[in-house]
This record gives sequence, C-alpha cells and structure tokens, in this order.
Amino acid sequence: MAEPRAGGPDLNPGRAPRPSWDEYSDRWAALHLGLDPRRASLFVRTWLRLGYGAGRMCAMAGLSAMAVTTVGIVLSLGVPVLALGGGLWLLAAAGLVVLGAIADSADGATAVITSRTTRLGALYDSVADRISELAWLLALWLAGVPGILAAVCGALSFLHEYVRARATAVGLPVDRVITVAERPTRVLVTVIALTVGGVVALFNSRLAAGATTIVVAFWVLFGALGTARLLAAVRPGG
Repeated sequence: MAEPRAGGPDLNPGRAPRPSWDEYSDRWAALHLGLDPRRASLFVRTWLRLGYGAGRMCAMAGLSAMAVTTVGIVLSLGVPVLALGGGLWLLAAAGLVVLGAIADSADGATAVITSRTTRLGALYDSVADRISELAWLLALWLAGVPGILAAVCGALSFLHEYVRARATAVGLPVDRVITVAERPTRVLVTVIALTVGGVVALFNSRLAAGATTIVVAFWVLFGALGTARLLAAVRPGG
C-alpha cells in the first residue's frame, strides 16, 4: 500500500501542525486517488490510524519524515542482530519489527501532516521498505527458516510492489486496489513468526525453526494471492 513520504522546506516553521483525523484523512485521500482511509477495512484503517497518531507526535516533536524513515531503517537492521541469539531473543526481534513498522507508518503520516510530501521522500521510503524487509527475512533465516523460502518471500514482495509501481507509472489507478499482500500483512507475518519461534524455543528448541517456517509459509500464500489480484486489476477492464 503506497504511502507518501517527505522532504523539502517546512511549510509550518515553529509550529507543530495538529490536523484532526478527518482532516488528515482528506489529505491522505487526495494523495491516493480518493481512497478514503475512513472507509477502508478495519485492518487497514487501524494501521493508518496508528501511523497518524505516531506521525502527529513526530510532527509535534519537529522531526522530518525522512528522519523518521531513517530511524525505521536502523531499527529494522537491528532485527537480524537480535535474531542471532535465538530463543527469547526472537521475541525481542519481533518487538523491534513492531517499532520499525510504526516508524515506517509514521514517516508517511508525518509527511502528510506537515504538507511536505515529495518524490524524493517517496523514493527514499520505498528503498527503506525493501531494506527493512530484507533485514526481516535475514532474521527469519537465522531463526531457522529455509533460505529458499525466505528468498521466495522476498521475490514475491518485490514483484507485488514492482507491479504496483509500474502500473501507477502508466496511469492505472492501482492505489485503489488493496490486497492481502500489503506491507502491514508482511509485518504481521514476521512478528508472529518470530514470536512463535521464541515461545516454542522455551519448550523445545528443536521445534522452533519448524514452527517459524510454518508461519512464514503464509507470507508466500498471501504474496501470491496479492500479486495475482494486482495483475488482474491492471488488465483491460480489471
């Protein structure tokens, strides 16, 4: 699910903007082909409201969206470092994924709230998303997930985002198409997989890798379904 990102001059120096949820939703919809977050599914709406709350605090603190994006990258790079410890460290890694995901959602919200959305910011955010997902997959591999499965997950995520980006570039309104393979789903699968691995390791360390792998398999399922949904949407009349 595409989110605008920021960079450029502050249009509100010295004062932290505090738009209401409705005002924010109107701005967000204007940047997403009229897709109103207030009418989105409960899952998507909850994700966007979380980002709005975090972005509002970042804006009030005077942080730029690019700075928040950078924080998200740093947090994500710490995930495989924690996963190296295995066992309970996987729970800590899961927590770091959550914090990084909040930062990822907050940077786009900060851009919208402060009216500082730019193409450079959007590009930086897209690169940051791919870096963070590679870090998560590395952590899952360190937790025992087969390398081929982690590679397939990464390929499907890349394909999903590539199809969306190319379709948008040629003027197809795919921003209105929300699939089961969006980034919030990938975050959720990663958090659950690392959490399950950490909890199972408390009782039987030999089963931890297998339990983690079973959860990660849903990434492949959702990725395939989501990409197929996007491809269907970009066909003539789709």
